Amino acid sequence: MSALVNKFLPNPKTIAIVGCPFSGGQTKLGVDKGPIHLVEAGLIEQLQDIGWKVEFDGHHQFEDIQPASQPQIGNLKNPKLVSHVCESVANVVGGHTKNGQLPVTLGGDHSLAMGTISGTLESYPDACVIWVDAHADINTSETTGSGNIHGMPVSFLLGIGQKIPEFSWVCPMLKPERIVYIGLRDLDAGEKRILRENKIKAFSMHEVDKYGIGKVMEMALDHVNPNRDLPIHLSFDVDALDPSVAPSTGTPVRGGLTFREGHYICEAIHETGLLVALDLMEVNPSLADPESVRQTVAVGCSLVRAALGRRDAYNG
Repeated sequence: MSALVNKFLPNPKTIAIVGCPFSGGQTKLGVDKGPIHLVEAGLIEQLQDIGWKVEFDGHHQFEDIQPASQPQIGNLKNPKLVSHVCESVANVVGGHTKNGQLPVTLGGDHSLAMGTISGTLESYPDACVIWVDAHADINTSETTGSGNIHGMPVSFLLGIGQKIPEFSWVCPMLKPERIVYIGLRDLDAGEKRILRENKIKAFSMHEVDKYGIGKVMEMALDHVNPNRDLPIHLSFDVDALDPSVAPSTGTPVRGGLTFREGHYICEAIHETGLLVALDLMEVNPSLADPESVRQTVAVGCSLVRAALGRRDAYNG
């Protein structure tokens, strides 16, 4: 593990793996198998090998909190289920952060970030979020075309849009100036308007191509964490990567981050010594051939290792 000291974690440095086999925020089957494949690929042992103490008590079994009924809320799909699951995740992640652990949440679909970031903000109310994704996931109930809540978690965290009673537990503690996007290239018209109206900083693939990933990371951190003293929550959707790098995901968009660009983002965040929570989302082992699944799972493990201190993550 890197000799850099994490400025927020006590010794011994401990990771808590939060396995979230959940797919209710979207409609494609299989993303709930992502965390199982990541753990079976040896992620826990890999993190122990680079010096972390790792706690893992098994994957969370969300079928136990299936609601008896699903209210109809516009065209939203599974709103009550998603709300219950994300609230449960918020409590789990919040418990780990309060105990001085670094939660690594393995998804599952990206609606789960509504829970993970809520949990982080309970312990670190001034935390900033670096959201790496092909999509902004900031639709509201008024702007969503699909009704898939994995495209909406940021709007709930910011308190944007219509108030929905089922999500009243979400405390909109995240401020627009405390989130930055990297890798965007597939936005709905409503999302573009929301980003513009709320002055939310976003670095699309155009900026990555124009400036290079090193400069983009410098500018992103300057925006959300100018003094390099705030906790960082990194939420990484593997579809930020080009499909040639991570093919087994639900909403791939060509023209994405290269293998090294994705890893550089993680390495740069590790180098700050400020990382307090990490999400790796949207690995879906059901959407590609076995070799593409193996490739995507291996890249997912490698990204986690890079964010947690392994500089040569691309070698293994």
